[in-house]
Amino acid sequence: MSANLGTVSKKKTGALKIALPVLSILSLLVCICLVWICKSRGKLQTKASIDILIEGQLGNYDEPCDQKFLWIRFKDIVPATNGFSDSNLLGKGGFGIVYKGTLESGMEVAVKRLTKYSDQGIEHFRNEVVLIAKLQHRNLVRLLGSCIRGDKRLLIYEYLPNKSLDYFLFDDTKKSMLDWPTRFSIIKGIARGLLYLHHDSRMTIIHRDLKTSNILLDVEMRPKISDFGMARIFGDSHQQANTRHVVRTYNLNNGYMSPEYVMEGIFSIKSDAYSYGVLLLEIVSGLKISSPHHLIMDFPNLIDYAWNFLKEGKSRDFLDTMLLKSCSLHQVSLCIHIGLLCVQGCLSARPLMSLVVSMLDNEAMPLTTPEQLLYSVGRKHDAEEATENSVNNARLTTLAGR
Repeated sequence: MSANLGTVSKKKTGALKIALPVLSILSLLVCICLVWICKSRGKLQTKASIDILIEGQLGNYDEPCDQKFLWIRFKDIVPATNGFSDSNLLGKGGFGIVYKGTLESGMEVAVKRLTKYSDQGIEHFRNEVVLIAKLQHRNLVRLLGSCIRGDKRLLIYEYLPNKSLDYFLFDDTKKSMLDWPTRFSIIKGIARGLLYLHHDSRMTIIHRDLKTSNILLDVEMRPKISDFGMARIFGDSHQQANTRHVVRTYNLNNGYMSPEYVMEGIFSIKSDAYSYGVLLLEIVSGLKISSPHHLIMDFPNLIDYAWNFLKEGKSRDFLDTMLLKSCSLHQVSLCIHIGLLCVQGCLSARPLMSLVVSMLDNEAMPLTTPEQLLYSVGRKHDAEEATENSVNNARLTTLAGR
């Protein structure tokens, strides 16, 4: 009898030894499932709250934000940027600070933290989320996602390791990395990006803030136009440009702005063409539009300096000395010529970006002669010309050259 009881006891003990680990594993699996369900619900609730908040931030925008892209939680961005550490700082702009970040997945990103308590910052955020998420072109920077946490608004872009064009172009120790073939490729790439914005995208888009610091370079030195916070869309529901205020992220005298924008706050695709012309002359010469007089031989500005050399057939003397061994003088002269056409005071004399791309691709194409650029403040009241240069009926006024 006692032997039977011992056998039963041993069987029970063996069963418990098997059952307890199984029950423990099952309990652990149940806990894991419950945690996963709670987190999933939390993410859905967070995304729903973000979507609601986004609608409030975007207001009654004519372009709905229906593009599916990444919503990143603020608590994931903080460690990705080392708490927005200065060691992760990539640059500062008028509407925010940009940091390098590495997400948990290992993906490197650029995080723009927009300025707090700024109506322009909200407008900048709205422009980027609604507009840039929809644009797909190899010469435009990609917006990957965004994040909202209280009054914090963050935009997450693809990370481009070579920073911006001005980082190389205006640094005597780094500009040698931009030989002529690289610069000519950059010139063409920017033109193609603008052509897409002006003519090939579903809506006509005017960038309004084209400058060297807003041209980013990827690992292959391919240019990507960035920072669309000041961009404006023209289409069926956008018939009139807002011309009441001249709003830029930098000093009005820096030279990138077209004369009609400086004097009257009027902008069009020809305003972007003007900025492109200035940028082109900077790339060729390695000089800033705001260079001091002693660097441009006492000429009033870089544009007049370029015009003088083109007129005398001395394009080589305008060229960045770093490029003398790698350049094609014919291409250099072509670029100076196109740059001066783009900065003409008369709107109708400035080429469309479609023509600019054609001139760059077909170096044998005959070109019109640019005029010397000395502006008067008087206006040329030519209704026909104003109509010709309007974008979807937005009013434009031409400045007369002296």
